[in-house]
This record gives sequence, structure tokens and C-alpha cells, in this order.
Amino acid sequence: MGDTTTGQRESARQAVCDRVDELADVLLETSRAIHANPELAFKEYSAHDLLTGVMAGQGIDVVRSAYGLDTAFEGTAGTTGPVVAVLCEYDALPGIGHACGHNIIATAGLGAGLAAAAVAEELGGRIRILGTPAEEGGGGKVFMLERGAFDGVDAALMVHPADADLENITSLAIQQAMVTYTGRAAHAAAAPEKGLNALDAAVLGYVNVAALRQHIAPDERIHGIFTDGGEKANIVPVRAAANWYVRSPSRSRLEALKLRLAACLRAGAEAAGCEVEIRWIEPSYAEVLDNRVLLDRYTANAALLGRTVLPAVEHQVVGSTDMGNVSYVVPSIHPMIKSAPAGTAIHTEAFAGFAASAEGDQAVLDGAKAMAMTVVDCWMEGSLLTTAREQFEDMLGVRAAST
Repeated sequence: MGDTTTGQRESARQAVCDRVDELADVLLETSRAIHANPELAFKEYSAHDLLTGVMAGQGIDVVRSAYGLDTAFEGTAGTTGPVVAVLCEYDALPGIGHACGHNIIATAGLGAGLAAAAVAEELGGRIRILGTPAEEGGGGKVFMLERGAFDGVDAALMVHPADADLENITSLAIQQAMVTYTGRAAHAAAAPEKGLNALDAAVLGYVNVAALRQHIAPDERIHGIFTDGGEKANIVPVRAAANWYVRSPSRSRLEALKLRLAACLRAGAEAAGCEVEIRWIEPSYAEVLDNRVLLDRYTANAALLGRTVLPAVEHQVVGSTDMGNVSYVVPSIHPMIKSAPAGTAIHTEAFAGFAASAEGDQAVLDGAKAMAMTVVDCWMEGSLLTTAREQFEDMLGVRAAST
């Protein structure tokens, strides 16, 4: 890797864009096929087979069911030089399918990886195409991270569909909790005094959390549902259960908010005379640490395609992703690419429709090109990855100092 002339970089950028255009039909067919067959976390067998089949057909070395996960994969090209990873997601949501547009993420990542692979040997770089299952709550990237998928990676890139082109998602660290209340059954009419009502405990805990919401920061979130409320109205419920999500802008603040949530839930149990078990679901997701240096390159490359990427302060898409965990280990970016009309929220049926529209298709191709050009920059500009690593380490240092 070394610094190159502007003309050489422009030629390489054009080469990867041309390669995406050559692959356009197969990329869009793959995107539409994944969209038409939505699969839930860790069960994305069809998407896994489609994506790995395309890679193998294009001469990419592919490891299927990688890192101990049935629906993960890894494709590689290049033999020497810096390693850039492009990430694919392809799980869907229950009931509303690809309402987060993961078919776009999958095929934009695929296109970027294949285009970069075509010039990897010439430019002296290595590409790693990672298929990361179960982003919607399963934490596939976290498991892959722990098992070595990102070892030796110098930068990690992905794009996420939205209703605007944005530099980043307004990300929140998140953890789920499964909460179980245990009381004592009794006949609700004949001997209610002999019962301890687990549903009452759950309801009181919910009310406590509702009061807590008035006194948390505006950028924090707590939300939950009841998953079990008893079996029959004339039996004092011996068991009740709930699923809670707690979110905060940083890992450290998340830990503090978890304690407040747990206190509310335990108080409900104590008031009703019941027992409570709070089981924190792992893995939790960290907030995304967007690397400014890499993001500036992506933004400039997207501009070459006619996309103006806005700062998130001008328009926000709030959410949580396991890409945050990756960003604590590798310099990373997670920009949002416009795939639907302004005002179309993700995780809605309307957004699911646009994920398989002409606008969604264009996001696949433009996302692939912008990322592929950014990979080229990483390989051809000698100081870029060094500067990105320095910024990454500085950011981690700031985060550690604030905890």
C-alpha cells in the first residue's frame, strides 16, 4: 500500500463502479429474492445460500456456515495488504418481513465486495465479505467478533437503508431482559387471600417503569411487553413474564439505566409478595463509534454518485445495532442510504415495500459503489488507514475516560 496519484485513484474508482454495473442484474435479482423470502434471525438459510452461491460463481473463496453459525459466511480475495471488511445483513422482522431493508444491506455489501475483489491483487489489498446473521436482536456480529471474524481487519464498512442519506444512525446501546414473576396460585373467588398474584407484580413493575420514564434522559429509552399473564381469570396467576428493552447512548449510561429498571421491577414483586427473576439477555449491543476519517471518504464517494449525505443532526434515524460492538474493535462506519421517500420510517410495512422498489434497487447499486470506492481509497492512500486507526484509538480513550 502506498500513496498514489489522483489519476490512478480515479481510474481504480471507475473500475469498481464499472464492475458493480456489470453485476447489477445479479445483485438486484438477489436483493429481490431475499426480500421475497424473509427469514428470521439465525434461520436465514435461503439468503445464505443465495449470497454464497453468487460469490462462488464469481470466483470468490467462500466459507459457508462460518464461525460456528449456520447462516454466517466469509468470502475473501487478495493475498497481501490491508484488510477491509464489508458486511452483509439479511435477517427479517417477524410479521413485517424486510421492513428494515436488510436485503439492501446484503446485496450492497455483496456488490462492494465483488467489485473490490476484482482489483484487490492489482491494488495490493485484501477484501473480506462477511455475512452476519441475526442483527435483529440475535447479535450475530458479536458472536463472529468473539470467534475471530474481525481479526486483522483494518476497517469495516456497511450501509443501512433509510428515508435519507445520512452520515450515521443515531445509535443507542441496548440490552434486553426477560423478567419472570412467581407467586402462589389460588381460587380467585373461593380463597383469593391464599394467593400471591404474579400478574399484579408484573403490572406494578410496569407502572413503576412508566413513572421512571419521566425522569430519564431524553435520549434514553425503556420499553417492554407482557409475554405471560396467567392461564385463567379465576385462578390467581402463579406466573407472569415480561420482555424489556433498555437503551442509552453509551455503554456506561446503559449500565446505570439497567440498575434503575431492575429496581422498578423488583419493587413490583415485593409489593405483591412475589419472587422475580431478571435475566439479562446477551449479547448486548454497544453504540456505534463512527470513524470520521472513513466516513468522510464514504461521503465524498457518495457525492460522486449524486448523493448528498447529511449529518445526523439534520435528520435522525434512531436505533440499535450489533455493528456497535464491531466499532469498538475495528474502525467502522454505518452510514444510512436513502431507499424510500422522506418520512418513511424503518420497521414499518411501508418501508418493507420500498425495500423492493426502484429506489431500493438504486440504493443497492449506489451503496455498493460508494463502499467499493472507499475500499479503494483505503488501499491506495497510504495514510488513510493510519489516520483512521489513530482516530479510533483516540475515541476509545475518550470513552474509557468518561466511564
